[in-house]
Amino acid sequence: MSSKSTINFYIISDSVGGTASQLGQAAMTQFPDADIKVSAYPFIRGSDTLLSILEKAEIDNAIVLHTLVDEKLNKTAKTFCEKHELVFFDPLSPIISELEKRSEMVPIQKPGALHLLDETYFNRIKAIEFAVKFDDGRDPKGFLEADIVLLGISRTSKTPLSMFLANQNYKVANLPLIPEAHIPEQIWQVDPKKIVGLTSDREALNSIRRERMLTYGMNPDTEYSKLDRIDRELDFAKELYEKLGCLVINVSKKSIEETAAIIINTLQIEHKKYEQN
Repeated sequence: MSSKSTINFYIISDSVGGTASQLGQAAMTQFPDADIKVSAYPFIRGSDTLLSILEKAEIDNAIVLHTLVDEKLNKTAKTFCEKHELVFFDPLSPIISELEKRSEMVPIQKPGALHLLDETYFNRIKAIEFAVKFDDGRDPKGFLEADIVLLGISRTSKTPLSMFLANQNYKVANLPLIPEAHIPEQIWQVDPKKIVGLTSDREALNSIRRERMLTYGMNPDTEYSKLDRIDRELDFAKELYEKLGCLVINVSKKSIEETAAIIINTLQIEHKKYEQN
């Protein structure tokens, strides 16, 4: 038996296991000081393999979280866990059961159905390639083709936000704002409803930029990180955003996920189907 101070968490799936993993992570973030050991077992195909994993879980007194859509494997897990009084969670079965009842259809019980190489998948790949190609304003033509155009001064999370949105099938182009640089004429041709102006707090930017310089082994007290320089950049960006009449988001205390949700919900961009797991 494992030490009482360690909580063993087994994530089991007959596919990638992303659904179970994300659900488990969402719960575990509520206990940042807990000693939690996560063991992931994706692509389970046979009962023998599943039973050997569950036997280990019993020894570890683990919490089992599984997303087994194969009926035989699902029943095997349920029977074992109930017989051995092993705590387990099966989040998909109740949902599938209710959908089966309401649709009067039989589920296909196909592991990994969410990850089929369908049109949605290839559209996502295209969106990611688009974000890479038009990152940092490399080609101004991208602003006219993008679903979303991100503007912001240095260290306002333009690139990571672009990639996050691309993974949700949105074509995103971004432009770094520098007071001394010319604003491409294409920006003024974009529908303001597609433009998002990113900003941040001066103190947060100062801290991030100083840390950036230290990471490169450089003096943190450069023109790049000085508050008066940051103030000038922020003022320049604010003035531009007002002229464009675009959505403005302060990212200083927001995660990438929060910012992305605000953008999608506020701009009400046509929903793109995408795989979450």
